[in-house]
Amino acid sequence: MAQIATNIPQRLDRLPWSRWHWVIVIGLGITWILDGLEVTMVGSIGARLKDASALGLSDEAVGNAATSYLVGAVAGSLVFGYLTDRFGRKRLFIITLGWYVAATLLTAFSWNEPSFLVFRFLTGFGIGGEYSAINSTIDELIPAAHRGWVDLAINGTYWFGAILGSGASILLLNPHVVNQAYGWRIAFGIGAVLAFGIIFVREGIPESPRWQITHDLVDDAQRNMEAIESGIRRERGGDELPEPDGEMKLDPKRRHGFADILKTMVKTYPERTIVVFSLMIAQAFLYNAFVFTDSLVLTNFFKVAPSDVGWYTLPFSIGNLAGALILGRLFDRIGRKPMIAFTYAFAGAGILVTGVLFVLGALNAVTITLCWCVTFFVASAGASAAYLTVSEIFPLEIRAMAIALVYSVGTLVGGAVAPSFYGRLIATKEPNMVLVGYAVAAALMFGAAVVEMRYGVEAAGRKLEDIAAPLGATV
Repeated sequence: MAQIATNIPQRLDRLPWSRWHWVIVIGLGITWILDGLEVTMVGSIGARLKDASALGLSDEAVGNAATSYLVGAVAGSLVFGYLTDRFGRKRLFIITLGWYVAATLLTAFSWNEPSFLVFRFLTGFGIGGEYSAINSTIDELIPAAHRGWVDLAINGTYWFGAILGSGASILLLNPHVVNQAYGWRIAFGIGAVLAFGIIFVREGIPESPRWQITHDLVDDAQRNMEAIESGIRRERGGDELPEPDGEMKLDPKRRHGFADILKTMVKTYPERTIVVFSLMIAQAFLYNAFVFTDSLVLTNFFKVAPSDVGWYTLPFSIGNLAGALILGRLFDRIGRKPMIAFTYAFAGAGILVTGVLFVLGALNAVTITLCWCVTFFVASAGASAAYLTVSEIFPLEIRAMAIALVYSVGTLVGGAVAPSFYGRLIATKEPNMVLVGYAVAAALMFGAAVVEMRYGVEAAGRKLEDIAAPLGATV
């Protein structure tokens, strides 16, 4: 055993907020912007893709395209999640972003349903890989006092991407502005342009010093840490930084494999594993069921023109973004457990009430959109907290793979099934069938809230190493 003593984690957690932290927020937040853009764009143009001048997809095919994207994201998260823990955070968040650029450009050149499904799978593969690398990096670089809000805010930028998607769809689906044979193709090019530009921003984000000290790169971690501290001192006019509090001992040469992942999640922290699976499955079902099919509800039941769908999804997206940003700070101040339980329970009640009012005929296109806005204003913070939770409560050496596993199971069990399931329910043209889907989502959200209150871990303000000691930690 090669034991070392290090205070790298303590030095990162005692850093005051700085421009360097904003670079991390901007450079890593693009992942969720791109995901929001992709999902909302397909949801908004879903009705247009059914036209013969586009791809001539059926309602079911639109749902299948969403499922293909999510299955790709699952595969990508598992493959790139393993590589992120093995080869580092920075290397992988550069590779996965480049992958996304190539795949989304290919989507723009789809020529039929099979090609569209394949390219959606490849795009999801890149986005799924981003999840593990990005959420690991956020938690390992952001100070404990700000970790909850920053993580939720970055995850919440998904809805900024959704706003871009809604706005772009309003323009690109207007036949008076863009030839409808090409408008939907141009839509996919927007994400590629954004992603390509942000690659250069990410070059300025360092490798996680926390990851380096657990992979026998102690000297590299020290140099990285000194460069970070030097830049923040300059920003503060040469003022000295607070002294780090304590240190930890670990074996940097300890190697970690799949056995460690399974042992940690099943044997060491079984209750934590139940919590994160419950949270992820519930929010994946709720969100993926809704965002991929909301345009179908509006066009089939309220006769909203496909070119006008963006006017309804835009306020919904704004509400979701505001919810993550406004409520996010409460997860640091009030705590993780009460806030997660509240947001999940509120979302369950909100979607159930909306479904009942819809069946009673009490809603129109505007009022159902208002119901969605209120429900998901709160739900967005809870959904983001699912990713925050899994990235906080497992050891550093398996963090990315734990995120990948939980995301994959949650997406396969909840997310990948939901769009096709809802697509079939909507295709019946029966409001009662839509209510069935809303009721299933509500039950999952209520169940997750109960599990969180019973088994959740209070991580607000605590160092990652205090929440879950690294596997290589020594006494």
